[in-house]
Amino acid sequence: MKLQPDRVANANVISGYTPDGVHVADQHWHESFVLPWEGRIEAWGIARFEQLDASHFERLTALEPELVLFGSGRKLRFAPAACLRPLIDRRIGFETMDTAAACRTYNLLVAEGRQVVAALLLDPA
Repeated sequence: MKLQPDRVANANVISGYTPDGVHVADQHWHESFVLPWEGRIEAWGIARFEQLDASHFERLTALEPELVLFGSGRKLRFAPAACLRPLIDRRIGFETMDTAAACRTYNLLVAEGRQVVAALLLDPA
């Protein structure tokens, strides 16, 4: 049974996920990327979880989301607190989950009209 619309007007929606990548509209991403609810999708510039630092999350604040979903890769891993400081300082909500769960949750929040950004780590771990 289909419960979600295929497209949400003017919103970026994830159309598919595999352990090797994520489909958004007509693009297939094989590297980590930042997916805002609307606007330009960009590479995140990080290849492995161990490379995370505060600058990766600082970049997300410019999008002015109400919530950031961090997809930590194939397994659930939590970013060090120091990395999250830019989001905390600006009172931006933050949730961590594996990338597959982040993709599902992102689509639900976009369908609700939320200003959400998914920061999706696509790493081999």
